[in-house]
Formats: sequence, structure tokens, C-alpha cells
Amino acid sequence: MRGMKRHFVVWMTYKGALRLAVAALVIVLTGLLLRQSLPASSTWSYWTLPLSGKTIAIDAGHGGADGGAVSKSGIIEKDLNLAIALYLRDYLQEAGAVVVMTREGDYDLASGDAHAYSKRKTEDLKRRAALINESGASAVISIHMNSIPQQKWSGAQTFYQPDNHPDNRVLAAFIQDEIKRNLENTTRIAAKVGDVYLMKAITQVPTALVEVGFLSNPGEAARLADTEYQRKVAASIYQGVLRFVSGEKLSGNSQQELELQNGSGK
Repeated sequence: MRGMKRHFVVWMTYKGALRLAVAALVIVLTGLLLRQSLPASSTWSYWTLPLSGKTIAIDAGHGGADGGAVSKSGIIEKDLNLAIALYLRDYLQEAGAVVVMTREGDYDLASGDAHAYSKRKTEDLKRRAALINESGASAVISIHMNSIPQQKWSGAQTFYQPDNHPDNRVLAAFIQDEIKRNLENTTRIAAKVGDVYLMKAITQVPTALVEVGFLSNPGEAARLADTEYQRKVAASIYQGVLRFVSGEKLSGNSQQELELQNGSGK
């Protein structure tokens, strides 16, 4: 009817009123927080990932027709190398790094025209080296497995080429430190490596070769095929890379060990 005012009644339960009150409080607190200006340095440290702006290259050794070493139980090196490389890639990416992989599947980098095994191997290694040298990476990790006639040897070891980049041994030493601490399966230190083509050909980037374990040792071969152990290996390498990229200096003990090794020519 004309002239009559309409009245609306809103029914609200106690729980509904409580929810509205909480929502209002959240809005007020959010407004107060937004008014507070954090110092620029603090804001940066809160939001920056440790490897933001860094490029790391990972070389999963072998691939395709080149399987690498094979354990007595049939475990193939190329598969283990790739599995660990992919776990390492994930850790590095989560920390903000751009990751360059020489391979992400079961293949090599040789062209289709290279049919002979030796020709494919040579072309594959040359293309890996070129890819890495042009990547602008801050560090390179090449992942392999060891195998020798004797079954008794086990444990991981990191190697470096002493002549083509001054930071090779530092990167290798940090990774070896983390391997010793986390895997607890070796007392070895990072060692110089001689005539390894890829290590000699990568001249622009600090590079470490990680021989993760011995496929010739049945017990270690079984561990290397375990996904949890693979993740542990990848995490150890990742932590070594973090220490290197952060600019950390080698401890006195690590530095002394490397100097003694260099002096002895081992």
C-alpha cells in the first residue's frame, strides 16, 4: 500500500554473527599490516630464493645406446644417472635456479646421421660440452656411477679438473663434504681427474664430476636403485651447490686436505 514503509528483518544466528565479527577483525588487521612498511632489505630477504637468478647445468651421464656401466643384477648406469639428475633438478628449481639439462630422457645428443657407436659417443660429448659452455651457468654437475673389477669398493666421490677453471676444486670439495656428512659411506675427499673429455672441454664454468657409487659392489648397486637413496644423493649434491653459490669459503681442514692432495700429485 502507498505511504507504508517496508521493513526488512535479517535473521542471524549466533554463529553467523561470530563469523562476521571475525571477518571484520581480519579486514582491520590486514589494513594495519599493509600500513606498516618493511625496510627494503628485509622485504628482499623474505621473498628471495637462495638460487634466484642463478643457472645450474646438470649432465646425466650416458644415455641412448650408451648405457654406461651395468651391475651384475642388470642395473644400468644411464638410468640411475638420470633419476638422480631429475631429483637434483627439482631441488634446484625449488630454490629458484634455472636448470639446464643435457638430457631429460633416455637419449644422447648425437645427430641421426651418426650411426657408429664411437662416432655417436664423440659427437654426444662435444654437444654436451658446447651446450654447457654456452649456458651461462654458475656451476655444472656431471653425474656418473663407478664400476671396477673388484666388488669390495663402495662409496661416492667427487672429482674436478684442476687446470681449466680455478673454482672447480671448491665446488667439488663442498659437494664431497655434503656427501660424507649425509650419506656416511665414505671418508674420501674431492680428487683431481685427468683425461676425462667432458671435464677438459668445459672451460667456462666451474664443474664437478660426481661418481655416486660402485655398481660393481652388489650391496651398493641395490642402494643406488632405491628412490629414497637417490633423493638423498641429490639432496647432498644440492646442498654442496648451495654452499658454493653462496660464496662460502672452504674450511681450514678441507683447504688443507686439497692442498696436500695437489702437492702430492694424487
